[in-house]
Amino acid sequence: MRDLPDIKPGNNLLDHVLAFGLLLREMGVDVSPGQMLELVQALEHVPIYDKQGFKDTCRCLLVLRREDLLLFEQAFTFFWRRPGAPDGQGVFLPDAGMTTHKLRRPKPKRVGGQNDEQEQQEQEQEIEETVILTYSATERLRSKDFADFTWEEVQACKDMLKQMEWRIDERPTRRRRRAANGKQIDMRRLIRHNLRFGGEPIQMVWKEIKTEQRPLVVLCDISGSMERYSRILLQFVHTISNGLHDVEAFVFGTRLTRITRQLHRRDIDESIQEVSKHVIDWSGGTRIGDSIKEFNFRWARRVLGRGAVVLIISDGWDRGDTTLLSKEMDRLQRSCHRLIWLNPLLGAAGYEPLTKGIQAALPYVDDFLAVHNLVALEQLGALLAKIGSGRPSRRQHIVTK
Repeated sequence: MRDLPDIKPGNNLLDHVLAFGLLLREMGVDVSPGQMLELVQALEHVPIYDKQGFKDTCRCLLVLRREDLLLFEQAFTFFWRRPGAPDGQGVFLPDAGMTTHKLRRPKPKRVGGQNDEQEQQEQEQEIEETVILTYSATERLRSKDFADFTWEEVQACKDMLKQMEWRIDERPTRRRRRAANGKQIDMRRLIRHNLRFGGEPIQMVWKEIKTEQRPLVVLCDISGSMERYSRILLQFVHTISNGLHDVEAFVFGTRLTRITRQLHRRDIDESIQEVSKHVIDWSGGTRIGDSIKEFNFRWARRVLGRGAVVLIISDGWDRGDTTLLSKEMDRLQRSCHRLIWLNPLLGAAGYEPLTKGIQAALPYVDDFLAVHNLVALEQLGALLAKIGSGRPSRRQHIVTK
């Protein structure tokens, strides 16, 4: 990136706006001089102390393509940051996001005993206000690819994962529970509660369908091609295992290993250390079809009951038989309520699912999502929270033996 203008406290707003336009161009957003001129003219009619109005104006005039919206959000949050931010968090100086704006704020008129000249002066009293547009390093970390994390960012990511709340949409059961206002009469309690009235149904008692959380099963790829992502994704699996009940966790490379018990430790580092000791095929080859077959025949009956949701975390690189992978994916999809495939490579620009493993598995996947940063994990959380009781529409596939 080229050296950007030296923005110092006291510079006028025009310097800041031009520097912001230069930052957008450096990030790949096509901003023309004509757009910058239109923005400068438009800001004459926009209150600078209105942060949202200022942001909307910049976005409207500087962003012409939908794919540039995310870059604009990142650049705006980064550039107009809070004064006093630590060095190293950005190119611009700490005071680049501070502007001073003078407002004429009239005071309420006083009744009696005040000459008109003094009253007019008080009404036109100038109040100097400092407008601070905030920046948060957390926002930049949320959208950064896990593969590019430094050691310090990995530690910060652990804290952010601990703060994330997870919830899976509940499923209806066959049982009933008491309710203040229900759609079904609880006849047994109705008769018992009204015995003192001679058995007449004077006091109505209702019941409703009982709901409970769906089980969650996670299958995480720890092969060599996933090495840049596997440890952080295991931290995610640890977080979701301790944030929800009834979670089963497995890892696979050339074989399948159950790690549910190892993830029960509250400390993330201790859990990951226990998993690394327990797994013998870490950063090796990948046989997804064989691993899923072992899961289907050894574990599926035990962990896929009660409408379970299955997460497969893998980049799809497979050295095994793709026909076997298709057959076992078909079996797995029919055994669970929802089958979600999380691919860290899906977040890369221009990615296409061309590997044989992905092509063999995709016809049996209900949701194909990215899992390359914290924003993607938040999107996954939103999906899990609204899965619903109905299965997604699935086409019947014919799998040859």
